[in-house]
Amino acid sequence: MFLMNTWYVACTSADLGHKPLGRTICNQSMVFFRNAEQQAVAVEDFCPHRGAPLSLGRVQDGKLVCGYHGLEMGCKGKTVHMPGQRVQGFPSISAYAVIERYGFVWVWPGDAALADPSLMPVFDFFDNPQWAYAGGLYHVKADYRLMIDNLMDLTHETYVHASSIGQPEIDDTPCATHKEGNAVVTSRYMHNIQAPPFWRMAMKANGLDPEAAVDRWQICRFTPPSHVMIDVGVALAGMGGFDAPTHAKASSVVVDFITPETETSHWYHWGMARQFKPKDTGLTAQIREGQGQIFGEDMQMLEMQQANLLRHPTRKLLMLKIDAGGVQSRRVIDQLLAAEQQGRETAPA
Repeated sequence: MFLMNTWYVACTSADLGHKPLGRTICNQSMVFFRNAEQQAVAVEDFCPHRGAPLSLGRVQDGKLVCGYHGLEMGCKGKTVHMPGQRVQGFPSISAYAVIERYGFVWVWPGDAALADPSLMPVFDFFDNPQWAYAGGLYHVKADYRLMIDNLMDLTHETYVHASSIGQPEIDDTPCATHKEGNAVVTSRYMHNIQAPPFWRMAMKANGLDPEAAVDRWQICRFTPPSHVMIDVGVALAGMGGFDAPTHAKASSVVVDFITPETETSHWYHWGMARQFKPKDTGLTAQIREGQGQIFGEDMQMLEMQQANLLRHPTRKLLMLKIDAGGVQSRRVIDQLLAAEQQGRETAPA
């Protein structure tokens, strides 16, 4: 169900302070901490002495100290010390490949020997002074693929987010779906309409008349294992839409890092990157608050959807044209899962 030999967002860099952080990713219990060089590392959240979660311990001199009996674990999963005991012969616990980039800690839950930094996604808007970014984290009690379905079909905005980004024109405008390699892209372009409340706020912040007619776009891009980036925005009608000059539009990229926890739960790191007024910290905070409320509405719907699916596991769900983005994204995941499984079966013993 989960792609393992790939990179997932585990947490933000700020999450790793003086204490270890426990997190389950792809059904694997991990603990993240910083070694003596302040590099992010991850090992199995399991003390080989009595099975206690190492995440309940502390970090001391770059080593993980179990909170049960004081066993010290090195960053490679090898036991290095325990007061009054000989423990150097203990078998190692699992250690995971980790990369810290873009303000996030990324983990490779599969075979660490296969971890390839060149397979990390590249983003132009992180660590770039011409862009502003802010976001947050939700723990969602739903299959991670339900979130992908949700983000690859924005028709739901009209109903779930009626007071912020939803509007009837979304229903009235068909979306197109296509593939670019393993990426799936859905797009919708609306012309000569009124902006919904969230985008009116953004227009005003960028010096545009919030009552003016606009052209609006939604371009959702899924990339494996489970990331969705969405180009969204409005431009003064007739100025070129997505390609309009900066002074005539308010636009951003919605960032969605979806990390599976279990079959029915996931970690959802969300955010928004924008180029207009990037130094306006007040606007950044306002957008983050508004976006957080919008995604909170999604979370409620998805968790209730998951509960319903668990109550009725044999019911077949119906598909519509608007589901094409989610369907094709799941198809990509299934194909990559099959290839990964085939690789495991043919690997030399």
